[in-house]
Amino acid sequence: MKFKLLFILFFVSALGFAQSKGTITGTLTDKDFNNEPLPFANVQVKGLNIGVSTDENGKYTIGLQPGSYIIVFSFVGYENVEEKVEVKAGETMTINKALGSGSYQLKDVVIQNTVSREKETALLLEQKNAVEIKQSIGAQEMSRKGVSDVSGAVTKTTGVTKQEGTGNIFVRGLGDRYNATTINGLPVPSNNPEKKNINLDIFTTDIVESVGIDKVYGSKLYGDFAGGNVDVVSKDYKGKGFVKIDIGSKANTNAVALDEFSLHKGQNITGFSTTSQPNNPLTAYNFETLRLENKTPYAGNLGISAGSSYSIGDEGKLSLFGTANYSNEFNAITDGTAKGSVNGLGVANKDFREFRQNSFTTNTTVMGNAAYKINANHKINFNTIFINTSSQSKEEYEGTIIDIANDDNGLLRRFFYERNQLMINQLLGEHKFGEKFSANWGVSYNTVESDQPDRVQNIFREETNGFVLSNISRPDNHRYFQNITEDEFAARASIDYKFKKNSEGDYLGKITAGYNFRLKNRDLTANQFNFRANQGFEDTVVDPNNLDLFYNQPNFANGAFEITTFRGNYQLAGATRPQSYIGEMFVNAAYLNTEYKFNKLTTVIGLRGEGISQRVSWDTQLGDTGNDRLIKNAFLPSLTMKYELNEKQNLRLGASKTYTLPQFKERALFLYEEVLQVKIGNPDLYESDNYNLDLKWEFFPKSDEVVSFTAFGKYIQNPINEITIASSTNDVSFVNTGNKGYVTGAELEIRKNILSPENGAKISSGLNVSYLHTAQDLDAEKIQRETDYNVAFTNTESAFTGASDLLINADVTYFKEWNDKNTSLTSTLAFTYFSDRINAIGTNGNGNLVDKAVGTLDLVNRFKINRNLGISLIARNLLDPKIERTQENSNGDVKMLSYKKGMMFSLNLTYQF
Repeated sequence: MKFKLLFILFFVSALGFAQSKGTITGTLTDKDFNNEPLPFANVQVKGLNIGVSTDENGKYTIGLQPGSYIIVFSFVGYENVEEKVEVKAGETMTINKALGSGSYQLKDVVIQNTVSREKETALLLEQKNAVEIKQSIGAQEMSRKGVSDVSGAVTKTTGVTKQEGTGNIFVRGLGDRYNATTINGLPVPSNNPEKKNINLDIFTTDIVESVGIDKVYGSKLYGDFAGGNVDVVSKDYKGKGFVKIDIGSKANTNAVALDEFSLHKGQNITGFSTTSQPNNPLTAYNFETLRLENKTPYAGNLGISAGSSYSIGDEGKLSLFGTANYSNEFNAITDGTAKGSVNGLGVANKDFREFRQNSFTTNTTVMGNAAYKINANHKINFNTIFINTSSQSKEEYEGTIIDIANDDNGLLRRFFYERNQLMINQLLGEHKFGEKFSANWGVSYNTVESDQPDRVQNIFREETNGFVLSNISRPDNHRYFQNITEDEFAARASIDYKFKKNSEGDYLGKITAGYNFRLKNRDLTANQFNFRANQGFEDTVVDPNNLDLFYNQPNFANGAFEITTFRGNYQLAGATRPQSYIGEMFVNAAYLNTEYKFNKLTTVIGLRGEGISQRVSWDTQLGDTGNDRLIKNAFLPSLTMKYELNEKQNLRLGASKTYTLPQFKERALFLYEEVLQVKIGNPDLYESDNYNLDLKWEFFPKSDEVVSFTAFGKYIQNPINEITIASSTNDVSFVNTGNKGYVTGAELEIRKNILSPENGAKISSGLNVSYLHTAQDLDAEKIQRETDYNVAFTNTESAFTGASDLLINADVTYFKEWNDKNTSLTSTLAFTYFSDRINAIGTNGNGNLVDKAVGTLDLVNRFKINRNLGISLIARNLLDPKIERTQENSNGDVKMLSYKKGMMFSLNLTYQF
């Protein structure tokens, strides 16, 4: 009885205690991002260890004893807002606040907002609420997974892989020609003469807020689309002033294990050096040295970032952000093998038992951003980005070269140096005119210069008394100079009109009208100087490591060797006139979107019209000058539908028509010689048309969790492929290989918390898997009918080049914080795998060239010591798998290329003032 009485008394007192509390509730919003809910912000009671976080809708609730308090509302990068409150027993008080990066505070009204795109949770919320089908990766996730550049970032998303040794990506098995790259929605030029897209390696994550990948076409995008559009969103700083310094070091295990790490002498460590074509190159020897120079293969990086915000008037805010970063990297390939020009019997024209490569790369990035928020309705942004990259390498191949070194006694050495300079300038604007109208516009002017100032190739044959230079063909020993300049002007503008409010005050419909303009010009010039020993000097013994002893002015004057171009020697007028081609592209486009929400179903119907003109003219070694123009008028419908199954699940559908243009280099009658193959353009190449369909289900169990499944298909008319044509030298060219091809596949993505204990530690995991099936018909008669080339396909159908059947990305992250969240540890183990994929389609009895499956493993550890100091230790390519390329052959597969990259370890220190 006493126990029951005590229990009742205790229950009544507890109930009375609970009833004596008061409640504060409300919604936090972000005035800097179009007034949408601000999830995961902090609500703290000043002076007490009491606080909560807002949910994914920006809402919060906190219970307090009666009394006077100061409530502090805060969010990372935003200014704190304080509110004095008087809590009364049993009463509920509603306080809504808008946080922002400036001191100007909105009144306490119920509004909605968006959050920083650097956070994983914010991007998942954006993905959940958006109508379009899009996937993004933010700065937070890139940091967690140890990503240092944009190409590495996109490969962490579903269905995306990277081509080995390049920054080129494949989206759903479709390579460079099928994809597009934009920065803040505006196109950027390419720094590679053979590629449509700029090398994503050159964009370091220091300048990136997030990277979005559109795999489903919408009419706001340019119609040259089939795989995906990668949009790099540059940092838009908000918050109080800061200065951050980064310093680090890194080392590649292959490079540091070498007794000597040598490169061609003449290029400095900054990445800004260059070499100009010498004066009078055919009548005097004025070329730079051919000597080697030893390097210490330990690399590093140094960077500084700063930002601040300033109030202007009652409502204005000026935010400034700048960053400058320099990094370099040494890499080496040892004990590799390589083959070239293998026939149907498996016999290689070039059979190198050993392949070695030393390389040194640099990246200098400078970015400035100025954002001026005139008031709550008008904002203007100016972005400028300067990037300078350089790549220097020494490649050596030892083995058999038919007709030059038939007894496994050949040595081919190539020095390569390339410098790219990219300048991006953008002016962007966002405006609201009342409740219904808004406008968005942007203009950009971008320039890129890609310089190969002195590529050197020499071929030797080892005799009993030493090495002699090959004298079979003039180009065997050469120096090659190439320069590309490309400039691009682009503009976009759109107007949104909202209509039909519901009972809750939300607009159900929106009409968007937009316009895009794009003008791109490319100018390429190249000259190759061939060195051939004259009669009586063919068997001169030379030192491969000091060719200056043979190639010098006295020997040239004595007639030891001659210098010619593809046009001839000094006796021919205009012999030094370079090969060249000029490309011009003009796109004029308009589009109209209609969006409407029918209860749980939201539908967007779009129509885009584009007028495209692409002209290429050339003057090359393959004949007289020429030019060719491609004209296309495209009408591109699109449909996107989103059905909200419930608050946490969506079902989406996307359907569209797009096209794929050939690139300048592919249509110019220009020849480019690599070590293992020679490429030539095809003026008869024309565009493909694409039909796309996507169906996606997604489930968001929590704010930082997602499960999604996507099925997709693409039908491509007149697909373009890179193949070997029938020629004396087995040249590679680009043709419309058949009438049709298709891609079908499925994607699965899971992000899940494994453990979220109360002590602050957290274990989370991510997995995305893609399965693809691609097929296309191969029609030799079609190629012969439409072009000047002949092809004998080994098979009548093939998968798409670059398409892996299976793609896997997986990661596990451990996170723990303590010391009032000032100290934390984040450790991530990330794994990436792609299955076999075709590198080139088989012809002339040869099977397909296949890049074999590869799996890579990275470990990323980041330790935040206090508010200011952080350390990271990153280990990449821990499995160090063998990179292999084989050629399918009836007598058994032939290994064409094999090497290991080595592991990369880096240590970085960050201090923020």
